[in-house]
Amino acid sequence: LKGDMKAPIICLYGPPGVGKTSLGKSVARALGRNYARISLGGMHDEAEIRGHRKTYIGAMPGRIIQSIKKVKSSNPVIILDEIDKVGKDFHGDPSSALLEALDPEQNFAFHDNYLEVEFDLSKVMFITTANTISTISPALRDRMEMIEVSGYSLEEKVEIAKRHLLPNQIKEHGLEENQVVLNNKIIETIIQNYTRESGVRNLNQKVAKVVRSIAKKIAFDEKHNPKLTPKDTETILGVPRYTKELYQGNDLAGVVTGLAWTEVGGEILFVETSLSKGKGNLTITGNLGEVMKESAILALEYIKSHADHLNLSSEIFEKWNVHLHVPEGAIPKDGPSAGITMVTSLASALTQRKVRKNVAMTGEITLRGKVLPVGGIKEKILAAKRAGITEIILSDENKKDISEINAQYIKGLKFIYVDSIMEVLKYALLDEKVENAITLN
Repeated sequence: LKGDMKAPIICLYGPPGVGKTSLGKSVARALGRNYARISLGGMHDEAEIRGHRKTYIGAMPGRIIQSIKKVKSSNPVIILDEIDKVGKDFHGDPSSALLEALDPEQNFAFHDNYLEVEFDLSKVMFITTANTISTISPALRDRMEMIEVSGYSLEEKVEIAKRHLLPNQIKEHGLEENQVVLNNKIIETIIQNYTRESGVRNLNQKVAKVVRSIAKKIAFDEKHNPKLTPKDTETILGVPRYTKELYQGNDLAGVVTGLAWTEVGGEILFVETSLSKGKGNLTITGNLGEVMKESAILALEYIKSHADHLNLSSEIFEKWNVHLHVPEGAIPKDGPSAGITMVTSLASALTQRKVRKNVAMTGEITLRGKVLPVGGIKEKILAAKRAGITEIILSDENKKDISEINAQYIKGLKFIYVDSIMEVLKYALLDEKVENAITLN
């Protein structure tokens, strides 16, 4: 409306391959402005930003002024790629030099050592990208508007592959559209069995491999079927690299399904508890971080202090050792979101009661028995749906997260909102005992 408004400095952060740089290009295209990209990964010399003094041999302006000169425009969109990977050594700290360039209050008089005159950068729209914001200096982070670009769901990846990745690969390999046909089922198989990522970079590589295989057959005049079958994809891509985690039933006491968030999306995880005669020791295994270990100790202490509610004798805790394990052992895990899963697992093992079928849960616990909200809800829900879960137990405060999710993703799922651990146990544990139950009292 104003015509000369100072552009905000945006930081797009998220996992690799989700299209942060492409989004920056699209912004430039939509605004009808020229576009320049500066890669900051591994940069550790302040002169790269501020330029060299003219007294040096081979002196030249900084990368920002060079980019403006290259695009021949004073109001381009400049992408500062990988701002979280800026280095720092005896040459200076480029992230400190960026403070001036990225501050709307100062950058109207940006000083480049080579130009020796002040240059107005206020008309430039800066878009920075990062994988993690923890390594960006607080002063720099304060100057930017943070926008998270989260990973894609399975359904979104299928659409991206159909509309963009496959047509691009067909064009690049010089084929016609009707020479390669991948239906939704085949694309889903490739995503689930051959990629494990938030973005679509690996998926693009796999699609390229499939298209290359077809292109080779056409080049050598070999017989081929344009409509690929699951058997064809396995021949081209090899044996599936990843297997999908599925719900495993409720026949055993102490085995409960939890939901976890990882960098490559949501996953289901199992918390297992077993008992053995001993002196009441607690053993925790499964490559767990400090926060997760504390959750396990918290869960056991809560059950000890509420043993009467679960009809448990206090002697059980002195005569039986408790072992809590979270597979898979090679993968590091941390965070508080498995709190209610651990409580339910311990309660099920100590009471030998069955856990309700097709239920998964996620939530942090406190010592007084409150269930606190956790993050990554969308990714966790999609993981639960893929695994065949039909009911999810969440904190009451996570209701707002569910209301923001597209209705098609939560179709067929029932949400149970809880405020306390007792509500979780009341719903998740059945009165029925497991087969061959151990007599503890």
